[in-house]
Amino acid sequence: MIFDVQKIREILPHRYPLLLVDRITAITPNICIEGYKNVTINEDVFNGHFPIQPIYPGVYIIEGMAQTGGVLAFVSMFGEEAYNNGDKIVYFMSIDKAKFRNPVAPGDRLVYKLEVIKQKGGIWVLQGYAYVDDKLVAEAELKAMVVDNAKKKAQK
Repeated sequence: MIFDVQKIREILPHRYPLLLVDRITAITPNICIEGYKNVTINEDVFNGHFPIQPIYPGVYIIEGMAQTGGVLAFVSMFGEEAYNNGDKIVYFMSIDKAKFRNPVAPGDRLVYKLEVIKQKGGIWVLQGYAYVDDKLVAEAELKAMVVDNAKKKAQK
């Protein structure tokens, strides 16, 4: 199943400038997911990181991985046709074993691949990898949880 950015926006609460996944190209609920982000020179972050030699920040790579993993968790728990009306939110719990192998620059397509290591209830542990042109640029183990959005709940 392929999810375009509109479907991703139905699942994730993130918006510009921090929606960091453009498309989901493959998903097997409860198992794995693949998606990508097209990195362009128009990203606001390149105004300061770094103006003379733009490098996409490692924290953005990890966040993009996490957002892709959030789509996997949401779809696994609520189905491919599910729509997040703001009732649910995915929170980071930990980032472990993060390694950055190569820089990412404008013009690169950053491919995220994540596999489920463990899942219990709303808690997810994922192994994430980021690639550019099939070359590993970053990896990390991510732990997150899907919870009720307390602010949305309070509004009801």
